[in-house]
Amino acid sequence: MSDILIIGAGFAGSVLARQLAEAGFNITIYEKRDHIGGNAYDYVNEHGIRVHKYGPHIFHTNAKHVVDWITKFGKFVPYKHKVKALLKDGRYVTLPVNKETKDIVGHDKETILNTFFRPYTKKMWGVDLDDLDPTIIQRVPTRDDNNEYYFPNDEYQLMPVDGYTKLFENILDHPKITVRLNQSPYTREPIYDWWNEESGYNMIYSSQPIDEYYDYKFGKLPYRSIKFHHVNLPHPKMLPTACVNFTHDGPNTRVTEWKNFPHHGTNDKVTSLTYEEPCDYVHNNMERYYPIKDVYGENRAIYKKYRKQATLETRKRIQFIGRCGMYVYIDMHQAISSSLAIARKKIMEKTTISKWMQRKWKREKVES
Repeated sequence: MSDILIIGAGFAGSVLARQLAEAGFNITIYEKRDHIGGNAYDYVNEHGIRVHKYGPHIFHTNAKHVVDWITKFGKFVPYKHKVKALLKDGRYVTLPVNKETKDIVGHDKETILNTFFRPYTKKMWGVDLDDLDPTIIQRVPTRDDNNEYYFPNDEYQLMPVDGYTKLFENILDHPKITVRLNQSPYTREPIYDWWNEESGYNMIYSSQPIDEYYDYKFGKLPYRSIKFHHVNLPHPKMLPTACVNFTHDGPNTRVTEWKNFPHHGTNDKVTSLTYEEPCDYVHNNMERYYPIKDVYGENRAIYKKYRKQATLETRKRIQFIGRCGMYVYIDMHQAISSSLAIARKKIMEKTTISKWMQRKWKREKVES
């Protein structure tokens, strides 16, 4: 019997599980994949090179409380991420676009947009640049200095020495946490069956897509997915940086060379690369990675209908978490911070109820 059921063993679910377990709750986690770690899952391949199965994950933040929490579960080393863009003539230039890059391709705004943003946006998001919410593009602003770092304003930029999977193993290593892998996709009825006195769950936190949970009653929320093509080449090193973005109109957006990250392997004969090909999630086994934030807000309007429905059903004690549950584009540190806040609220609720029960018990004892 468990107090709480959590659907999904990524950052949102795992952080929440650990915090609540330490507060005394019994936790069961259902994960549809055959591994923990969500999209941050990594592994060491046959060449001794660590690969992130679902694309590169670089931990960066300005939130000290998030860093203090995550570093309790593994050793991290500093890593400042650099990215290059490959021009059509074969030259590499720095991203985000800085002064040196502008000097090479031109300072005209339209030239920069047409070179680095329009083709990438069309491939990545499946829409024209003008139809995408500008906050997405603003995540990678242009600069007028010669900064080479991708996250120049983030105080903490780290990579786990033993990889993300090991980090998740440590987070979930608690006697009050039970993880069940290879669980079937979740539909509304099984969740409602779980929520009853017989099963013992008094709260469900779900990172599953909220539209899927409600059987798409208000329409399907659009997501982008990515097909990852992993290759091994008989070369000691191929790229100048860990990640290189393409500026052509071909299907791939970028390539990652894993050995360029710290503690990701030292093979001097073979290198491992991963090419990314964005697509609609329906063309990639329904794997949802990125909610699409359109400029007109139509997608968000659909989500709000689902959110309102979930609010009306709070008596069912179900709360949606994570990217797919909240239909929001968040990074790792934001998912961690969100789950820490949710856990604090649940723990405070438990403490309040406990104090009320103690006072009630004392009153009854005095009256008797």
